[in-house]
Amino acid sequence: MNQNSTEDTLAKTIIQLIEDKKPRNIQQLVDLAKEKTSIPKQEIIEHVLRLQSQGKITLKELPTRPPQKLDTYLKTKEAHWYWITIILVISTTLTVFTIPENAYPLVYIRYVFGTIFVLWLPGYSFIKALFPVEVPIKTSSESLDLIERAALSLGMSLALVPITGLLLNYTPWGIRTTPVTLSLLALTTIFATAAIIREHQAKLKGNQ
Repeated sequence: MNQNSTEDTLAKTIIQLIEDKKPRNIQQLVDLAKEKTSIPKQEIIEHVLRLQSQGKITLKELPTRPPQKLDTYLKTKEAHWYWITIILVISTTLTVFTIPENAYPLVYIRYVFGTIFVLWLPGYSFIKALFPVEVPIKTSSESLDLIERAALSLGMSLALVPITGLLLNYTPWGIRTTPVTLSLLALTTIFATAAIIREHQAKLKGNQ
């Protein structure tokens, strides 16, 4: 009797959450239901699937469990941002060292990559390492999440790059193109790698 009552309550809660909160995806629905009921995620997922089979709700996507191994996770679409970041920093480094400053119009490629390399990638990878899954302030939509992350990334890049230059100024290499480029390459790669590891761990923990 108690089990049936619990299931009925959970069903009503799920349907009410869909009507009130309008979750963007099934994962968000499961998270909201877990916060409201403290029932394990796996049990909520099973109940959501049961409601779908009964025709009471319609699912647009099913929650998937992230792979246990990091190397497998790196092959999923969730890790695309990491590979894009790595490709961009390597491409920028190659253009800096292969395209001379007077090689018009090829130098414009260097300018485009350089702008992304300096104003976006260091801050983005650092913010991603700090907040791998969610931005610090919860927002009501995915577009606001992206706007907040973009603003934080730009601001952090504007802070990290001058600090890197200041530190290089006290080294034998000084503030020159080669040491600055290699330093930002190393920083971005380290931050991005730390971020993908933390993201994988956070998603594994979130599905427990």
